[in-house]
Amino acid sequence: MTDYANFYKKLTSLIRTRPKMVQLVKLINYIITRGMPLVYAGLLFYICYSQESWQAVLPYILIPGLSFVLLSLVRKFLNQPRPYEKWEIDPLIIKEPKGQSMPSRHVFSAVMISVCVLRVTSLGGILLLILSALLAFCRVLGGVHYPKDVIIGYLVGFAAGSLLFWF
Repeated sequence: MTDYANFYKKLTSLIRTRPKMVQLVKLINYIITRGMPLVYAGLLFYICYSQESWQAVLPYILIPGLSFVLLSLVRKFLNQPRPYEKWEIDPLIIKEPKGQSMPSRHVFSAVMISVCVLRVTSLGGILLLILSALLAFCRVLGGVHYPKDVIIGYLVGFAAGSLLFWF
């Protein structure tokens, strides 16, 4: 994009005039990023105690874990700058770290957890996939990721999570 600062300004102009909307974007980001690990822990607990074998939980640990490590290595290798580093923007979500913007690990993780839940319950998984898309939108609105960062994070999380359907 040739002028991301202008795009971001237009994207957030309506929200910036409403402080409660800014707070809502931050709150949604906070709740989903903190809530997804709790959902994942609950899912692992449920699988452990509802299956006859504790080994049933292994794919739900190994596939997300290995995927997370691989994604983290790719992010470190690519080391893409975040929007607030490259452009003169005033992000809604304040974040200190530099680089490693692409792909979004928060969105990847949320989608991965959503697909894990989808493997167990369709309705719960679909609801969480919608919340993951909302998180992706909040990360872009917040100014901590470009749209491509969250789209790639979403797609990679979905693809990696889909491996669970082979087990």
